[in-house]
Amino acid sequence: MATKIKVEKNIYGRSIILKDITINLKNQPGVLADLGELLGKHNINMEGLCGIPMNDESVLHIIVEDETTTKWVLEQEGFVVSAIRDVIVLDIADIAGKAGTGGKMARKIGNAGVNIDLIYLAENNRIVLGVDNIDKALTALGL
Repeated sequence: MATKIKVEKNIYGRSIILKDITINLKNQPGVLADLGELLGKHNINMEGLCGIPMNDESVLHIIVEDETTTKWVLEQEGFVVSAIRDVIVLDIADIAGKAGTGGKMARKIGNAGVNIDLIYLAENNRIVLGVDNIDKALTALGL
């Protein structure tokens, strides 16, 4: 029996496409706390995040509801926003914790000739996928 991926719907009836914000941070104690407190002070929730250390810096990926305001708030306090891009956000509650389901999802996308270059988890059992062709990835997943 094939596992069906649940898709969150937006007003257009498609899977949710959100903006991933890439932030370059100093890789030192307290910097992530500063960022989190700043966003919290402005009532901005990081719905998903992924951090990668890169020697003296780290790269942080976050998804939020309003990327324009978030970018402005961060830059006003000296944080470096290096990129903003569209990502696919899928509800994976029905497949989370089941061996092989992530590989099957990635295989469907890969077989369509689409590269997944970013992947991380978000709150409420969601997965964030950065791909080089969103439309082809959605079609490959049957969405």
